[in-house]
Amino acid sequence: MTIIRNQSNMATNKIRVLIVDDEESHAQAVAESLERAGYACTIAGGGPEGAKRIETDEFDLIVTDLVMSDVDGMAILRRAKAELPDAQVIVISGHGEIKDAVAAMQQGAFNYLTKPLNVVELRAQVDKAAENLRLARHNVDLQRQINERFGFEGVVGNSPEMQHTITTLKQIAPTSVTVLIQGETGTGKELVAKAIHNNGPRRNKPFKAINCAAVADSLIESELFGHERGAFTGADRTRVGTFEYANGGTLFLDEVGDMPITTQIKLLRVLETGEISRVGSNETIKVNVRLISATNQDLDEAIGRGQFREDLLYRLKVKTIKLPPLRSRRGDIPLLVEFFIKQMSEEHSKPVRGISAACRRALVGLEWPGNVRQLRNAIESMVVVDSDGVLDVDDLRETDIPLPGTAAPSADGADNLIGKPLEEVEKHYIIEALKRTEGNRDAAAEMLGIGERTMYRKIKLYGLS
Repeated sequence: MTIIRNQSNMATNKIRVLIVDDEESHAQAVAESLERAGYACTIAGGGPEGAKRIETDEFDLIVTDLVMSDVDGMAILRRAKAELPDAQVIVISGHGEIKDAVAAMQQGAFNYLTKPLNVVELRAQVDKAAENLRLARHNVDLQRQINERFGFEGVVGNSPEMQHTITTLKQIAPTSVTVLIQGETGTGKELVAKAIHNNGPRRNKPFKAINCAAVADSLIESELFGHERGAFTGADRTRVGTFEYANGGTLFLDEVGDMPITTQIKLLRVLETGEISRVGSNETIKVNVRLISATNQDLDEAIGRGQFREDLLYRLKVKTIKLPPLRSRRGDIPLLVEFFIKQMSEEHSKPVRGISAACRRALVGLEWPGNVRQLRNAIESMVVVDSDGVLDVDDLRETDIPLPGTAAPSADGADNLIGKPLEEVEKHYIIEALKRTEGNRDAAAEMLGIGERTMYRKIKLYGLS
């Protein structure tokens, strides 16, 4: 018999707990203890009943006895992972079942407790699991809010260029068209490829990435198509290639412009026929793979040099995504900084609350030749070394990134401003900030540490465009 407790709590934000135990008195004791701590509990009087509840209802946390007749705790764990993958599972075991409890941990259980059950320890473990759940939900909500306002699956930006890119991604993700992503190193090409995959019909199938520039020319065909045992020296066993591995899913070819011509010919045939042949085999294997490619090269120029096949390029770029360098969208830097601070604070368990205005201005003013990747790495380094919960210029100095204004004086007129009226000095630096941000007034205001309305007023005052 299933006993549902605190039915009114089901519509609230309280953590819902399923207790699976064929010993009714023990289940009642667990439920009463957790209810006093504010949890909404449901008791299932045995494994079969617990499995059914998991299939038909929603739970955040499952506390299950390990040894039960018909359906044991390990089966409950497996069922929970299949039906409620975000739920946490705590296993209760006897002292003689510790080995099995450890095996449950290896299969994804949050933790295990031993009998006789210590109520304080039970609540502590449930509280910890609940906190993990709340934090995960908060991060999902935060990501959703950022995506709704500025991004798409971690592709973040509020500049016109990135908003256009995000709109395009949302349009092509539900399809299976081949996509070519172009952009400098570090602009986030693989992140875009994953965003397309995760929001398309193949999201539950494999995503496999291969960097064509990182694989020797003599091995790239084996890497892509696999090989048979004895196909070449060192091929001591049959190997499945990335096309087979990604069958039904998505294959991401990074730096596709570095692929040898001979391999390009075979790739073109795969795109035309949907069939591959392992190296050393005459048999064909059907594959169904969505292909996304990326390059930092101008492939039209490569075609002119005879280094890339024009017919292959047409097959790869049914849709093209061009990612702008970070220096051309400086207005996105504060948003990216906020995004990375939250991400890295969670990843490294560092309670960083925010960033100083001076540090934010410095970050906006940098050139970022490594683009978003370099910015992400810089924020990660700053979060790791930070000691007061607020990122500041001293943390930025620890990254060895040269700060704005530390270079030698230039001949742009700044050295001749001494003794000039304040308005002339102000106008000069507003012009320089607008140049550095390529006319982005919001980013220029951020760099100078003034409000956006003040920037607009100054632009009007000085007759700037």
